[in-house]
Amino acid sequence: MIDNTIAIILAGGEGSRLQPLTRLRAKPSVPFGGKYRIIDFTLTNCLHSGLRRILVLTQYKSHSLQKHLRDGWSIFNPELGEYITPVPAQMRHGNKWYQGTADAIHQNSYLLDRSNAEWTLILSGDHIYRMDYASMLETHKSLNSDVTVACMKVPVNEAHQFGIMTTNEEQKIVQFEEKPQTIQPCSDDPDHALASMGIYIFSTRLLIEELEKDSLNENSSHDFGKDILPELIHSHNVTAHYFGEEKGRVSADNYWRDVGTIESYYQANMDLLESIPPLDLYQTDWPIRSYQSQTPPARAVPGSSGTEGVFINSILSGGTIISGSNVAHSVLFQNVYIDENSIVENSVVFDNVKIGKNVRLNKCIVDKDVVIPDKETIGQNLDIDRQRFTVTDNNIVVVPQGYSFTN
Repeated sequence: MIDNTIAIILAGGEGSRLQPLTRLRAKPSVPFGGKYRIIDFTLTNCLHSGLRRILVLTQYKSHSLQKHLRDGWSIFNPELGEYITPVPAQMRHGNKWYQGTADAIHQNSYLLDRSNAEWTLILSGDHIYRMDYASMLETHKSLNSDVTVACMKVPVNEAHQFGIMTTNEEQKIVQFEEKPQTIQPCSDDPDHALASMGIYIFSTRLLIEELEKDSLNENSSHDFGKDILPELIHSHNVTAHYFGEEKGRVSADNYWRDVGTIESYYQANMDLLESIPPLDLYQTDWPIRSYQSQTPPARAVPGSSGTEGVFINSILSGGTIISGSNVAHSVLFQNVYIDENSIVENSVVFDNVKIGKNVRLNKCIVDKDVVIPDKETIGQNLDIDRQRFTVTDNNIVVVPQGYSFTN
């Protein structure tokens, strides 16, 4: 069944709620966890699930993403019919860019037709999770489904952010509403509702037909959750696949995060620092693949005054040097240099950041290629920070890529 499936990853999102991290890059290419990009998790799931035909639909500021795919994911042999192919928006139907998730795939439906795949797996490139899609394909086949939707339980007070569904005893979806105002909780769990994860399996021929029909509807927003699925549940066998109940190789940690805001992105990075992280990056038979440059090992060394470099409960990537400074509960990407007597706490620091002497950072996200001068303080006086940087409601300070402190 895997061999007769094509995967499509929707990776054209602007990620406006992640600004300024998405000022120069698409949301799926935002760095995460010290060495990864967000899209690496979806691509890794495809790799370990045995999927070898993958289309990545790009649109918004896609250069960084396409470079990452070239450098880190040129791993398949096209002579064997294997590929990970970025597909930029091409306006193949009219003169508009992608108008919604369904329209993005409709504009590239010729690739589905050409693939001769019996099933199409539709994925998002901007979620953090591990999942064996082969198990979901087995659900699709065993229930003789036309469409299968991956779902999970979410707290009722958060359910308005998702597409919410109701299922019967045979896992058939009998009701689906995108971001409803009134929440229908699970019958066996009144504190939770059943939410769509934005992962779908379609019988390919049905998908092509429904996308063509939707494209002719002038009142449609051309979105799977808002337009396609609510109609199909009345006419076809649309079933649910319950996330975390997979019988595949991946362990059921049930971790899934839509890192669509600065707060959720920051918290997902901090989750990796838990004593027992809810997402296990160290599972040896499910490693997360990414591009990694040839860097020397990370080091903590004494500064010129002899003060030792110290790091506590932090992630350090290759090429990072902590020179007579202190790092606690932070995630440092590659080639970060922290000079003596500086303190970095509760922060995420991207590639190629240089931090001077006697600097204080707390609860910050520092994008790549920033040089922070001596004695700078960020995350302490938020009124001053707001005049220079983005500061969230939860007091996370974001220093944008290449920011110059001399301005």
